[in-house]
Amino acid sequence: MIEELEQILIQLTQPDNAIIQQATVQLKQAFKDPAIIPALCAVMSGSQNPEIRQSAAVMLRLRVKKHWNKISPNDRESLKAVVLQAFSMESEHKVQHSLSQLCAMMVKHETPDRWPALLQLLNQSTKSSNPHDRRVGLLLLNKVIDSNPEPFKPHYCQLLHLFSTVLQDHSNPTALYYCILTLTAITAYTGTEEMKEMRAIIPSLILALKQLIKADENQAIESMEVLIELMEIEVSIIVPHIADIVRFCLEVGSDTTLSDSLRVKALSCVTFLIKLKSSSVLKLKLLNPILQSIFPILTAAPPPGEQDPEDEEDDGGEPNDSDNPKHGAAQVEMRDMIDTMALHMPPEKLFHQLVPLTQACLSSENPYQKKGGLMCLAVLAEGCADYIRSKMLSSVLQTVCQSLSDTNRVVRSAALFALGQFSEYLQPEVSKYCAELMPLLLGYLTSLNEAKIGHVTKAFYALENFMENLGSDIEPYLPTLMETMLSALRNAEDLKIKELAVSAIGAIANAAKELLVPYFPPVIESLKGFLITTTEEMRSLQNQSLDTLSVLARMIGKEVFSPLAAECIQLGLNLTDTIDDPDLRRCTYGLYSAVSTVSPESLIPHLTAVTTVMQLALKSNEGITAHLDEDKTFVLLDDDDDDDNGNNAGGKPEEDFLEDDSEADIHEVAGFSVENAYIDEKEDACEALGEIALSTGVAFQPFLESSFQQVFEMRDFPHEDVRRAALGALGQFCQAQHKVWTENCSETNHQALMKLLDVVIPCFVETVRMDRERPVVMGVLEAMNAVIKSCKEEAFRNPSHLKEISNVIRDVLKKKIACQDSSTDEADDEEQQAEFDAMLQEFAGEGIPLVTASVPADKFSPYLNDLLPLIMSKAKSSCTVADRSFSLGTIGEILHALVNVSGGRGVAGRLSIRLLPVLVAGVKDSDAEVRNNSVFGLGCLAQAAGPLVVSPRFRDSRVPLSGRFEWILNEMPCRDYPMMLSVFSNMLGKESDLRVIDNLCAALCRMIMSNVDAVPLEQVVTALATHLPLKEDQEENQTVFNCLTMLYKHNPVLVRVVKLIKPIVAASSHVVGHKDVDKGEPHSSVISAIDEQTQSTVVSLMKELAHKHGAEFQAAAASLPAEQQAKLGAAVASS
Repeated sequence: MIEELEQILIQLTQPDNAIIQQATVQLKQAFKDPAIIPALCAVMSGSQNPEIRQSAAVMLRLRVKKHWNKISPNDRESLKAVVLQAFSMESEHKVQHSLSQLCAMMVKHETPDRWPALLQLLNQSTKSSNPHDRRVGLLLLNKVIDSNPEPFKPHYCQLLHLFSTVLQDHSNPTALYYCILTLTAITAYTGTEEMKEMRAIIPSLILALKQLIKADENQAIESMEVLIELMEIEVSIIVPHIADIVRFCLEVGSDTTLSDSLRVKALSCVTFLIKLKSSSVLKLKLLNPILQSIFPILTAAPPPGEQDPEDEEDDGGEPNDSDNPKHGAAQVEMRDMIDTMALHMPPEKLFHQLVPLTQACLSSENPYQKKGGLMCLAVLAEGCADYIRSKMLSSVLQTVCQSLSDTNRVVRSAALFALGQFSEYLQPEVSKYCAELMPLLLGYLTSLNEAKIGHVTKAFYALENFMENLGSDIEPYLPTLMETMLSALRNAEDLKIKELAVSAIGAIANAAKELLVPYFPPVIESLKGFLITTTEEMRSLQNQSLDTLSVLARMIGKEVFSPLAAECIQLGLNLTDTIDDPDLRRCTYGLYSAVSTVSPESLIPHLTAVTTVMQLALKSNEGITAHLDEDKTFVLLDDDDDDDNGNNAGGKPEEDFLEDDSEADIHEVAGFSVENAYIDEKEDACEALGEIALSTGVAFQPFLESSFQQVFEMRDFPHEDVRRAALGALGQFCQAQHKVWTENCSETNHQALMKLLDVVIPCFVETVRMDRERPVVMGVLEAMNAVIKSCKEEAFRNPSHLKEISNVIRDVLKKKIACQDSSTDEADDEEQQAEFDAMLQEFAGEGIPLVTASVPADKFSPYLNDLLPLIMSKAKSSCTVADRSFSLGTIGEILHALVNVSGGRGVAGRLSIRLLPVLVAGVKDSDAEVRNNSVFGLGCLAQAAGPLVVSPRFRDSRVPLSGRFEWILNEMPCRDYPMMLSVFSNMLGKESDLRVIDNLCAALCRMIMSNVDAVPLEQVVTALATHLPLKEDQEENQTVFNCLTMLYKHNPVLVRVVKLIKPIVAASSHVVGHKDVDKGEPHSSVISAIDEQTQSTVVSLMKELAHKHGAEFQAAAASLPAEQQAKLGAAVASS
């Protein structure tokens, strides 16, 4: 059989398909012979042809992988001996490689302690004085450890000693290569006992990588993965060597003689290190050397004759990124690095080093220098938004505007990108420059050459990002914008131009909302026309049309869009029925989700079809590619050669073999990749299912469990965007179930809610603690806050939830979770941190008032006492404006929440001695938002502490001191009323910010409602009346008019004595019939809405005044403009 088998394997190497097919049939038949393993062993050991020996080794590996449990113990021992002997005798590298892979497969089944001969061979060969033997031994060591690292753990210290020696032998680069690969494989499994040895070999590792770069750049690229692995798995190992690693990587990244892939790999190591250990990079003063190294790369001009994919295009075509990947890839990595710095470093420290370099670039006459400076500013916008907005917005916008008029298109293109970034991340301040920027952008757009699609795309990007945040300020430009866009839809020959116009209409709708109604019919007709075709070239335009249709559904108004809702859903269903495309499906999910918010009744009949396709998208492995290990060209049989009865010699059932096979198959996969379109589809499916569940309520109940199960499976998905979307949807499922329960308070619905919360809240807490990606953690904190806000006390029915949520909030504020750099020296970093770190803590802090409002105050008080110092520490004058605003705003919201919870008055009184000095200091702040939040907090403190009366107990010496101290804590607000009134009086005389003045009025009202007898009403109410109506913070109308109503009932004469009727009527006319509805946003954000309850309060008060003080009321109303008179008259006349 041996000769026959060798002949078959020879035929498989022939260039004749007929011969190969015939040999394949013969080989499959031979594999049914019980003697196949000894025969393969003989060929593997004895054939004179290296290719045949290699083929036999691969065939044996396949046999071992699938049928190890069928091989008898004696044959296994024989096989182990033969394989090691063949490996020892083999001289051809490719055969040695395949034999080492065979050994590795056997080690997955036969652990090292049961194969002492393997350990002996490894020990002898890796320590041999012969360089070739060492190299071959390290190859075998790498393969067997890589296949199953954990069983070798008892030998790790011995291995590390070996690696220390090997890494110093620079004359044997292949040995270095296999040594480093093996070190990479064991890194994830090392423990504290190996730490010292691991740290000790880092200097030798860096030197070895330098030698490997000289010998084989491809092997060096693969070997440099060890640095990423060390950073990700056990960063403490490299901390003592960070400076050396950074210098090495910068040296490689700056060497233009090296391959692009190697340079990018080295630079990506620096980027990853900055992400994980930015504090160490700063402490070691490495920021300046890094910037000095990367700016020449960022600003480099392309070599003569080579196109820059950022700026040049083929005639009339798309940008061609492949023209010069070397130049482009390195620059993209540089931008990523600066972006990472912005996201992970305190902006004060970053800009101190960065500004001189950027200014030098921007003042240069070299267009690529200017481009580098502009791109640097652009990528800083996301991570350093607060810093740029507060300190340098005007100057950077001036720079960008000047660059838009530059004679060189390279500079203009970069300026457009920068303006788009600023428009996206520097809101709302950047919109204040509307008058300067919109004419510039519109003029720029009309002068573009449509043949240069890449440049047109950048122009639209800048225009869209700027427009969509303008709100009603877009109105003067709306006719020109819509004429331009509709003309493009009708007349543009290039589909890309049409796609850009459709996208721009979505951005315009975001700003214009109902102002777009006159243009709605022609827009809809165009979109519907694009959506009824099925040709491939229309796909991208169709996807954008669906996205814009989704925006229109949300923005144009329910009355306008609802008649089209059913037709739009049918358009989406028709498209996905006929076209199999993940991007198209993703866009339909967004459309269904948007329609569910304005016309849920239109979507409900289609919920079965809609949820089915989304759940299938989550379940599907489509788009996932398994990258197989090498030598897979021989996998052409062994699938159908099991024994006919399905049992092995030992009688083991067939299903056991299948389980074993699936486990072994994993070894054949070197890695997985997922197409971006399928990742995006999963993300959007999660988001859509969550929103649809919330919008459709009880109608979604039949689909809730299956949707929850599929989304829950995505919580650990490798891609962070999918994890974030899945976890957000889990929160929306909880909110949806709570909504169903509140509408039908059955025990079944309540139990379903409890079941969801008991799964989701621990999942949230675990993710916040363990996930390494900040956007995921911020998304989860936001989702958890939404669940607490919706479900309130139901979220805390399980007693463990209060402790878990409180403790995880505390850990975020103390920077103790996985995505935070917990090694930061708190003394150094207390007042300076990356803006995204501060944002993460803000998301956590926003949960504190929500918890406060959801549980009895005495129950939450112990946790609140732990959390408050962490919040108060950010109110110091040395902290950033954002931190101070967050701190005082959070304190105010906590006190506001205590107003309406059981036991809140006592807790607020006890907290006042700690909080009052902080809030009073805040009203003197130079920043208006900080002052605003402080005023709000003082008003809430007075309101939360309640109408307290000074007790004679304090003066009674018979009362124990502890009792008198308790009185101090509980009565403090009453004693401090004169001081607070004095503070507010002084502010009203000096304050110029309208929002702060509105909140001063509200704070005075809260004091009056809390303790009317402690306020000199005539003076306070007179001052209040002169500042009505509220100008900006319309939400506080509820507080003001509740107070005025109370005052009228408490002392109706006062209203007339201080001549309040006229200002009250005037203020009321601004409230009744207000077109905005309550958006439910937190107090510290921009609020313009007036809720229905406030309008009802105002109308009731107006009716009372009109009835009892008719003459004064009519006189006051007559002084109003006609439109306000009409609204007021209609409100008073309503039933």
